[in-house]
Amino acid sequence: MALIPTRPRLRRPEFRQVVVVVPSAFTLGNLFFGFWAMVSAARGNFMWAAWCIVFAGVLDMLDGRVARLSGSGTRFGAELDSLVDCISFGVAPAMSMYFLEFQSAGKFAWLICFMYVVAVAVRLARYNVQHGTGLPGWFTGLPSPSAGMTLAVYYPFSTTVWYQRSLAYLNLQRDGLTILIVMLSLLMVSTVKYPRFPPVGFRTLKGILGLVLHLVILIGSLWQPEHFLFPLGIAYLGFGVARQMLISLGERPGNGLPPADVDEPGEPEGPGSRRTMPRLVAPRRPTET
Repeated sequence: MALIPTRPRLRRPEFRQVVVVVPSAFTLGNLFFGFWAMVSAARGNFMWAAWCIVFAGVLDMLDGRVARLSGSGTRFGAELDSLVDCISFGVAPAMSMYFLEFQSAGKFAWLICFMYVVAVAVRLARYNVQHGTGLPGWFTGLPSPSAGMTLAVYYPFSTTVWYQRSLAYLNLQRDGLTILIVMLSLLMVSTVKYPRFPPVGFRTLKGILGLVLHLVILIGSLWQPEHFLFPLGIAYLGFGVARQMLISLGERPGNGLPPADVDEPGEPEGPGSRRTMPRLVAPRRPTET
């Protein structure tokens, strides 16, 4: 009896393979909204461009969380995340501001937006190199997603009734944006420490406070995003600056206080320092959110 040839059975994808793909899918969604933001800004729809960058920030937060929870972080995912972040939180906000204010500001006004993109690229490159050697729970320099979303939501905030009645008379549209872009660029490449979002939980006080913080941000973002998100970004920016100033004042001679350690535990130190090898940590997918 002749053997009947059978077609080879298709191999079903394993659950592990599906889990590995999910973080990268969030990352590509981040890229989608970043590109959509540039298209919207080029068409003059600056409101939707701002919200696209905010959506990109949400997806950037989710891809890192999913990768850490599932243990599916890969080198490919880390590199893809950095490239996408440079577009969504570097090029997209810069192009939005260029089309909004700097397109008609002069022949070389675009260099201000270019400076911001350079700062984002340097910030992400430094983060990848120093990943795993920093102080746990803190970023060195302002995270690029926070900078990009803060810059993006300036336009929705400037259209609110409160802004029109209180701050519009100062005519800060172009000058204010220039100052904001320069500040964001300098803080991203600085050594100013910024806190990560605290973990969410029910068993510890830190976890409960983290849950409350997440709920406040979620409610404010859904209820009054135009009024809430830009002041939130400015408050986060100012927190790092104020903290650094307090540390610097504590280091001044003659104040009766021991000098604070600028290179906090876990931070990479320069040549000739007491520690020459970085602290070893478990490998995980880097993310700035």
